[in-house]
Amino acid sequence: MNITRRTLIVGAGAGAIAAPFTSVFGQKAEFNYKYANNLPVTHPMNTRAKEMVEAILNQTNGRVKIEIFPNSQLGNDTDMLSQVRSGGVEFFTLSGLILQTLVPASGITGIGFAFPDYEKVWSALDGDLGTYVRSQIAKANLVAMDKIWDNGFRQITSSTKPIVTAADLKGMKIRVPVSPLWTSMFKALDAAPASINFAEVYSALQTKVVEGQENPLAIIDTAKLYEVQKYCSMTNHMWDGFWFLANKKAWEKIPADVRAIVARNINEAGMKERIDVFKLNGSLQNSLATKGLTFNTPTTESFREKLRSAGFYAEWKAKFGEQAWAILERSVGKLA
Repeated sequence: MNITRRTLIVGAGAGAIAAPFTSVFGQKAEFNYKYANNLPVTHPMNTRAKEMVEAILNQTNGRVKIEIFPNSQLGNDTDMLSQVRSGGVEFFTLSGLILQTLVPASGITGIGFAFPDYEKVWSALDGDLGTYVRSQIAKANLVAMDKIWDNGFRQITSSTKPIVTAADLKGMKIRVPVSPLWTSMFKALDAAPASINFAEVYSALQTKVVEGQENPLAIIDTAKLYEVQKYCSMTNHMWDGFWFLANKKAWEKIPADVRAIVARNINEAGMKERIDVFKLNGSLQNSLATKGLTFNTPTTESFREKLRSAGFYAEWKAKFGEQAWAILERSVGKLA
């Protein structure tokens, strides 16, 4: 068996959180469901999820037991999306930009430089834009919970150079998630994007398959990407969040009153995770600097101008359609 650093991280992390809970109610749970995600055990998503499943077990008197499978333990994002659709797992959290491969409208939240701050993000996602995206997710026979969980504003890291202006991205081999919007945006910025599932990011950076990647600071930290990167440019180029998805058939099997308890706890955990991620991203720059990352803060106008001149905004307005684009611009202002 070829035991790699990645194997050790996934194996150690998964076992720490996926161990089944012992019921204190003296009977087997009526609904034994699985929840999968792609983040390390130490990420706030999994910390809050552990609290969430314990609360659900208690408040449903042992009827609903949810087992957590973190860190891509059940496969990469594409695999797990297939599993939640088929019912192999009942719950899954996924970035809207990756979900876009199934539900095109879900990618609209990741339009480059659309959201200037969190006030705009939550106003949109807890308002009309979130309602619209959830309605589109429902058409794929998935249920999206009311509150999207936070991933954060994304930053660009590199092993070769800091990114100061859009021109610095020209020809750069950068990992992006398996999402057409990400690929389109970095192509518009003249980079050379490579779609790689998150489970393979560390090794792709380590072996120089790509020279850079982009993620929020919380993921750069918890996934230890600073070990294989040298520079971090605080571009805030996209905001990203995780839709908490349920398999529709599995969700509807739960009686309505019990379902309400489960939904309430998932949404409450999501709201707590938002606060955690905001605080974590706000405190991590100094911590990551001590671990070897060199930070810079570029001005963003050259990036926006490059996207405009390359036709990125016009292209995606046409793809998302007038209705969706109008909802987005009501929240953030004119983009094109």
